[in-house]
Amino acid sequence: MATETLSEIQLEHAEGGMPQLDVTTYPNMIFWLIVALVALYFILTRFALPRIAAVLAERNDAIANDLEEAALYKRRAEEAEASYNAALATAREEAQKIAADTKAQINAELSTLMAKADAEIAAKTAESETRIRDIRDSATRSVEEVALETAQAIVEAFVPKAADSEAVGAAVANRLKG
Repeated sequence: MATETLSEIQLEHAEGGMPQLDVTTYPNMIFWLIVALVALYFILTRFALPRIAAVLAERNDAIANDLEEAALYKRRAEEAEASYNAALATAREEAQKIAADTKAQINAELSTLMAKADAEIAAKTAESETRIRDIRDSATRSVEEVALETAQAIVEAFVPKAADSEAVGAAVANRLKG
């Protein structure tokens, strides 16, 4: 059978069917399956899984460190915010105190200036009242003089010889008083 051709060999194998479905090869395939699974198990448990576990542990450590660092930064931020709010409150209090002090100082200066202005106004008012009183007295004297001269001139014009200047002066003064 040395002269068998390639097609005859193929035909012989094709008559046997698919080797996976050949029951006579099952024990051999099961043996190699078990060997492959055991080898895969040992490779995974000895090399791959420890490396994966190490990477996961490193990631967990990194995540834990990042969370701790974030918590630390959060505490620092909260402390900074608290100190900022305290400084802001202090600044507001100081600003209100400065405003109140300035307002009090301005009110004191304003009071002083108002008192000075009131004193000047009172002095000018008193001076004006004195001048008005002098003008009124002068005007009253002038009116009395004019009235007296006019009355004497009228009396002399109507009764030239009987004019008594004291009687005319008394009549004019009596009439001016009311």
